[in-house]
Amino acid sequence: MTLQSIRFNSILLASFALITAIILAATDSLTKDRIAASERAAAQRALLEIIPLERHDNDLLMDVQSIPEKYWAALGLKKGGEIHIARDGGRPVAAIIPSVTPDGYSGNIAMIIGVNFDGTVAGVRVVDHKETPGLGDKIDLKKSNWILGFNGMSLNNPQPSGWDVKKNGGAFDQFTGATITPRAVIHQIADVLEYFNRDSDRLLAEAAQQKSHNEQNHE
Repeated sequence: MTLQSIRFNSILLASFALITAIILAATDSLTKDRIAASERAAAQRALLEIIPLERHDNDLLMDVQSIPEKYWAALGLKKGGEIHIARDGGRPVAAIIPSVTPDGYSGNIAMIIGVNFDGTVAGVRVVDHKETPGLGDKIDLKKSNWILGFNGMSLNNPQPSGWDVKKNGGAFDQFTGATITPRAVIHQIADVLEYFNRDSDRLLAEAAQQKSHNEQNHE
């Protein structure tokens, strides 16, 4: 093989490697963009199930507030998180709060809990769990309507002692053959409502501040 042929083959291989690298990088970028878009759409759907479009006119994914560390334990969070604020005409109408209970039958149950600014539950959705199929998985709206029973409830309706399963003298149904799972969810929702009572003034103040900031940016 002549020196000229070796050089030609080396250039050819280098060009092939460069083209392959460009194609792989472009494919990776497109895949990441698709995944990010899919994740955003899924998150938005979950938020809209709790606060539908007719109740707000802002971008729920973008209108967020960080959770102060002192409240992480009450919400079952280890690394903090963000609360999504729903607004109508600039006025805050509800907060969607992430929360995790470690007391499920099979471990952690992650939820998002919408709380209206009057202290009532706007809606609850379980976003991750490992509960037993056919028993504890009835906390998932895809399996049962049980989770919808919290809509409109508050710490005064029922009274604090009512935030338990009926088997324990509470106001909420348990599942046939499964008490631990629904009890864990019920207790955690009550904990979130108690958190909201303590932190709602700060949430409103920050929401007002953010509204003022946005208005100034649009002037």
